[in-house]
Amino acid sequence: MIDGLTYFREINFFSVFLRMACAMVCGGIIGTEREYKRRSAGFRTHILICLGACIAALTGQFLSINLHYTTDMARLGAQVVAGIGFIGAGAIILTPQNQVRGLTTSAGLWAASIMGLAFGSGFYEGGFITTALILVAEIVFSKYEFWVRSHTKGNILYIEYIEKSTLDLVLNELRAREIKADNIEAFRSGELNAAQKKMIGAYLHVSMPNRESADLVSCLSNIRGVERIELW
Repeated sequence: MIDGLTYFREINFFSVFLRMACAMVCGGIIGTEREYKRRSAGFRTHILICLGACIAALTGQFLSINLHYTTDMARLGAQVVAGIGFIGAGAIILTPQNQVRGLTTSAGLWAASIMGLAFGSGFYEGGFITTALILVAEIVFSKYEFWVRSHTKGNILYIEYIEKSTLDLVLNELRAREIKADNIEAFRSGELNAAQKKMIGAYLHVSMPNRESADLVSCLSNIRGVERIELW
């Protein structure tokens, strides 16, 4: 711990201002990164969450230390951790292809609330270190994650069709190209084609011997009955 911060760990006007300012600045830094990537929870959302968590921690300390209430000063902070789940859930969406998006943003909101609690409790060191590590996770590790995905042989193939026999035609074409397909998951997509018929969606995990994604998508699109196809 830094001894020079002892005064600012007490409850006084300057320490309250410093804690709130740290929460706002660090929350804004993390929110800026999310805003840059056009995520649902961005700059202002992260600031508000950090400030709310910070004042919750400060209020708990004020009730216990200054007003001498017989209460657990950590109780308000614990409710912040539990309540942030409702906001985080709003950042998670399910795409029409049944892909879950927003998990990183939701986790970042949760981490930002904990960071706000740290500043509100006077734990400046933990708040600043957490801010730096969150940025590393969201900026540096995202590039590493992309690198890992770009160097893996596994791909997800998504197709939509009407007749069940269409899936057999797709599998036959994959076998002819020596492409292994497994973990097949078919379901009613709920989408309608041009003829207003309900389509079936299917996910296939494919392992390709070489990078022929563009040619594969073009070929499978020409199979009779295939209404939609995506590869990622």
